[in-house]
Amino acid sequence: MNFRLILAILGGYLIGSIPWALIIGKTFYGKDIRQFGSGNLGGTNAARYLSKPVGIAIMVLDALKAFIYMWLLSYIDKSLLPYAGLAVCIGHCFSVFAGFKGGKAVACSCGYVLAINVFLENQIILAFIVPMLVFVTVMLATKYMALASMSGLVSAAIMGFVSYHNKTYALLISLLALFVIYMHRSNIKRLINHQESKLFQDKKNKQ
Repeated sequence: MNFRLILAILGGYLIGSIPWALIIGKTFYGKDIRQFGSGNLGGTNAARYLSKPVGIAIMVLDALKAFIYMWLLSYIDKSLLPYAGLAVCIGHCFSVFAGFKGGKAVACSCGYVLAINVFLENQIILAFIVPMLVFVTVMLATKYMALASMSGLVSAAIMGFVSYHNKTYALLISLLALFVIYMHRSNIKRLINHQESKLFQDKKNKQ
């Protein structure tokens, strides 16, 4: 592993560690979002306990952490992108600025997959639009954000193996999908037990 790659990975981890949900919650609402709901520093939890627009804004900001960082690195060395982008997703889940707590890397993963398609594979239809359609379809059909997120990312990995010229990128997305599924292990257990809250449903405990 060369020195440039090490720096890119460390930089990605620090960028990913920026806890937008925590920053926005404390700055504008006086709330530590870690004390509400699932305690995750992600857009879904923020949408439930701050507001839907804020939750969506946080999802966009989290996705941009990966996308913008990978875009900037593309001007330095494109070979750094797939690994530095993964570091952003890891940093989001285990933020050094939030006691190594964070979200579940769904939005970051979306930014990561988009950056792989735009800056490395130069395609977007099959390997990004199709997974997004899977995500939206599952979300609308089930109202389970966790299930939709995992389905979308798994489909992104599959489409990568189908359409990418460099299958290494598809393999890395597959590893990211497995990581995201692992981060959703409590959601999976609740889904199996029919206890998972549907999108924007659980507001009765809002403080």
